[in-house]
Amino acid sequence: MKHYVMSGMEAAFVSIEALGVIVIVIGVLWGVVGWLRDRLREGVTADDLFQQFRLRMGRALLLGLEMLVAADVIRTVAIEPTLANAALLGVVVLIRTFISWTLVLELESRWPWQAKREG
Repeated sequence: MKHYVMSGMEAAFVSIEALGVIVIVIGVLWGVVGWLRDRLREGVTADDLFQQFRLRMGRALLLGLEMLVAADVIRTVAIEPTLANAALLGVVVLIRTFISWTLVLELESRWPWQAKREG
């Protein structure tokens, strides 16, 4: 029975990790297609093109990173619960948190704990 549970956890880890990568890849493609579509529209400035592209890319990266961290948590807690893996997970989460904060700051001009600006 334990073997089936471990196999299920490993399948969950691999699936969520793959999904995180897929989200990032699709996000890049979505950003490029959106940029091309917006470029064909009249009245769109280069700055608007750039800002929309950054926004699409940033959102895809944030979502993909969240999924990759979830996969790492499953691996560390359920599959290989060693002290070394827990420490590595802590480092990964710190790095991911820093990246997320800087992405939010870059995309929205605010820290994640600040209220969203109106307008």
